[in-house]
Amino acid sequence: MSIKRLLVIVGPTGSGKTDLSIRIARRYGAPILSTDSRQFYRGMPVGTAQPTAEQLQAAEHHFIADREIDRHLNCGAYEAEALARLEALFATHDIVVAVGGSGLYVRALCEGMDDLPSADEALRERLNTRLREEGIESLADELKRLDPAYWEQVDRSNPARVLRALEVCLQTGRPYSSLRTGRQRTRPFAVTKIGIDLPRPELYARIDRRVELMIGEGLEEEARRLYPFRHLTALQTVGYREFFEYFDGRITRDEAIELIKRNSRRYAKRQLTWFRRDPAIRWFAPNDDRAILDYIDSTAAVPAESNRQDGHHGPRL
Repeated sequence: MSIKRLLVIVGPTGSGKTDLSIRIARRYGAPILSTDSRQFYRGMPVGTAQPTAEQLQAAEHHFIADREIDRHLNCGAYEAEALARLEALFATHDIVVAVGGSGLYVRALCEGMDDLPSADEALRERLNTRLREEGIESLADELKRLDPAYWEQVDRSNPARVLRALEVCLQTGRPYSSLRTGRQRTRPFAVTKIGIDLPRPELYARIDRRVELMIGEGLEEEARRLYPFRHLTALQTVGYREFFEYFDGRITRDEAIELIKRNSRRYAKRQLTWFRRDPAIRWFAPNDDRAILDYIDSTAAVPAESNRQDGHHGPRL
């Protein structure tokens, strides 16, 4: 029986992951599974840069706009759903492509999540109320006091990450970081990780161009439609938050657009910092298809455990 393989494409926002994933999927006749935590939801195709209709026709996609925005899919639930989907896909395919820039969701898929306590709904509601009334900075400050180690590494602009860590701290009386074992779960498939990298000036220029393109495609109008739901986790993301501030009269439209560009660049930097910690990722330029395909083919006969340690870091941007 042939070894089932998951080809995982990661990298910063705006680097060309989607186009590359489609080219690789077509090369191997493989379906694509998204690991982008914002592309799961309907009604927000522009702000989350979901694949276009043409791209969706070019390859079979999963976990793209398959649920309503109020049906939050956390990492643990994603792990369970995605593994079940992979089991079904591997029944008819030897290779599946996974693509996205949400580091925790990539980890959940490839290595599994720690067993953390289930959410206390009453506590979560209190924290969500504080988030709406006090803002993310207040919750982050409390997290710093309760778990300074995790505060140092978490994306403090991501309310879902901060809220979940604080929730666990308050629920257990222990630092969230102390409950994260980092133990990898065995997967019944081999994993090959490919990172997309660009020189920093080129990446930032691409991000700025993409923001302008998204504005032209109707990002502002999309944000206005979603404004009544701005408290939902799915909408706590770059592109929407800035326009929500504009709609609230806190900043001008031009300031909102410049903030989207700036915050997108900062997000890309954080993504690169996260992914560079994984030695299993082999880094390439986004259009270096020949080298990428050669690498994929070279790992075909490598056992999953040895392949997991075979990556190297790309040049630091």
